[in-house]
Amino acid sequence: MTSEEATSVTSVPEPIPSVKTVHPLLGVLGVLLGAMIATGTGRLISVGLADLRGALHLGVDEASWISTAFTASTMFIGPFSVYLGGLLGPRRVLLACASLFGLISLLLPFASNLPVLLFLLVCAGLTAGTFYPLTLSFVLRNLPMRYVLLGIAMYSIDIVFTTNVCTSIEAWYIDHLSWRWIFWTGALLALAMVVLIYFGVPWQPLPKPKEGQPKPNWRGFLYVSLGFALLFTALDQGQRLDWLHSGIIVALYATGAFLLLAALERHFIAPNPLINFQFLLRRNTLLLSAVLILFRFSILTTVIIIPNFLASVQGYRPLQTGPVLLWVAVPQLFISLFAMSLVRRIDPRLILTFGFTLVVSACILNAHLSSAWSGSNSIASQAILAVGLAFAFNALVGSIVLELINTGALARPIDTLTFAGFFQTVRLLGGQIGSALMLHFIPIREQFHSNILGLGVQLGEPATRHRLLGLGAGMAQHTTDNAAASGRAGEIVGLQLRQQAFTLAITDSFTLVVWAAVLCLVVVACMGRVPTQYSQVVTAPATT
Repeated sequence: MTSEEATSVTSVPEPIPSVKTVHPLLGVLGVLLGAMIATGTGRLISVGLADLRGALHLGVDEASWISTAFTASTMFIGPFSVYLGGLLGPRRVLLACASLFGLISLLLPFASNLPVLLFLLVCAGLTAGTFYPLTLSFVLRNLPMRYVLLGIAMYSIDIVFTTNVCTSIEAWYIDHLSWRWIFWTGALLALAMVVLIYFGVPWQPLPKPKEGQPKPNWRGFLYVSLGFALLFTALDQGQRLDWLHSGIIVALYATGAFLLLAALERHFIAPNPLINFQFLLRRNTLLLSAVLILFRFSILTTVIIIPNFLASVQGYRPLQTGPVLLWVAVPQLFISLFAMSLVRRIDPRLILTFGFTLVVSACILNAHLSSAWSGSNSIASQAILAVGLAFAFNALVGSIVLELINTGALARPIDTLTFAGFFQTVRLLGGQIGSALMLHFIPIREQFHSNILGLGVQLGEPATRHRLLGLGAGMAQHTTDNAAASGRAGEIVGLQLRQQAFTLAITDSFTLVVWAAVLCLVVVACMGRVPTQYSQVVTAPATT
């Protein structure tokens, strides 16, 4: 009998023991705030990179490491959080990391030079990266099951809403306050998080290994964490350093792969009592990890594609791009709650299918844009995309939690942490793979279209000659002589050519997302129905 067949013998899982706390809602708000802090800080740094570069007088290459330092260290601590949580307990880890993160965020604007700034960003990432893996596990083990869907909806709002609203927030900071608030926002929120965690997460004695059980060791976690962090860094810097043509990128890939292989060998030789990978090998678990990667790729429409188009073709500043992305962010507040109410009654796979179908529809609409397209033209497609992403992500998180419930892992805190650490790693690394692919895909397609369009723009062609003569006549009154007017006309034609090539590359990017979403629909169709649905979970008794 397979593990999935064994699970299907009973329709309702055993009651899930909860951690004792007199203020569970405060603890839930605290860990959800932690997820928002981690997402918001990373996004604010990414959106505000140009402003940080100007304020700190850094070059493009130097400033590129600012975002990498924070996100790569977040990637490092994700798997290691399983070890820390199992060894020290969630309360100690969250209180210490939230306090340190707040202090570091307060000091970041006062960094005297780039090395100091990067060091502080690494420390900030190491602390903020613990928030994700401990969020869902605490929510699931402290909220009554009838409120778990509300917790999932709030977690989804944390991720998707925060990702899309940060552009407007950063632009408002630059225009009305200071670039320093890119970091100080996290400091203020971390203070609130410490208070909520202190009063809401219960104190527990240090976990002790069972008699005869091997002691936990940190080496395997270190190998895995460092390996993934090096691969993440290679993906983040690959486009700038020309991928495998750079010795740095090759070294990062080789070292990261070696460390992951070393960790795998160590696990088979000396299994770690804090890790149990057996239940991760279920079909639905592996398929859900693929869906998570494809969702992260789909959300690049609002993270990379639309902002790049508006900035490069229309000359939008973040203050102008922000309202466009709000059409995706704001509806999350309402649609997420509605989506979770449906998840309670309907198989999440159907809601996943509906959500990704809407994503396909929105991207098909956007794939027909032209160089005249602006933010006001995107309202309809952005509204459809907002609904699709909300339904897709809520159903995805709901499916992951439902899979966790059906494995029985909620009754075993270590398994819950392992599950959360696994999906945190998939989320970060999968998202970075998608970003690297998209950032490589757009320039390649732009070069292709530029070459094709250039074949039709020859000096001897009548259409080209007429175009240059018309532009030259228009420039004549703004220049000193005909030669200068002709030169300016040639520059304008070149700019228009690049604009059209980039626009076509953007339409290709939307088409690529369409195919990714279609692939996701195929993956969802391959998922099996789990024996226990939310309609049974929310009515199951809980132990006290």
